[in-house]
Amino acid sequence: MCAAVMLLALLAGGAPVLADDYTCMGTAGAIEVDNLRVPSGATCTLNETIVGGNILVESNATLHAFGVRVDGNIQAEDAARVNVYAGSFVGGNIQIFQSGAADITSVVIDGDLQFDENDMFLNAANNTIDGNLQAFQNTGGLSIVGNTIGGNLQCQANAPPPTGGGNVVEGDMEDQCADFGGEPPAPPITPEPPVTPEPPVTPEPPITPAPPVVDGPFKAYIPLIIW
Repeated sequence: MCAAVMLLALLAGGAPVLADDYTCMGTAGAIEVDNLRVPSGATCTLNETIVGGNILVESNATLHAFGVRVDGNIQAEDAARVNVYAGSFVGGNIQIFQSGAADITSVVIDGDLQFDENDMFLNAANNTIDGNLQAFQNTGGLSIVGNTIGGNLQCQANAPPPTGGGNVVEGDMEDQCADFGGEPPAPPITPEPPVTPEPPVTPEPPITPAPPVVDGPFKAYIPLIIW
């Protein structure tokens, strides 16, 4: 039945439609599913996948999402990594709790972006968030740069403290993120390799001019000897 539905969708020119929940343990392309689950320990890569409900990333699992549309939430707890990249849309929230690393870049989020008690590096850059961006008690480092936020930007009890700038926030910027507006921080300057000087040029020795050529006729003088 599932294969028949996919075939009909392909003939109609649309993306294949899979009913019910979909378990991802590899790569999924432009298919449509109700809910999607990344099981414990698995890695899932999505490319233009449409999810009508939620994405759940389970313990020690990894999600890489490129250009996806998720009408519900992306939720991760005890996950290894969650990456959601440019061209993606999330109709609900992105919630990453007690997990590892995350990179949320150039995503449109209708709800909130929440980082809570994660222990590896987190990055939120150039996102459009209708709700709040909240980061609490994270311990792996956090960068918040260039986001447009319709609600509040709230950061509390993160160690080390987060870094950031260039965010446009309609609500309040609070606590550790209180000064994250204005211009984004400049990227570090990569030092140029030193220039090796050219070796000195050894001057050419002077050219000795050739003796002039004398044309004849020649005269020979013989001394006169008297006996």
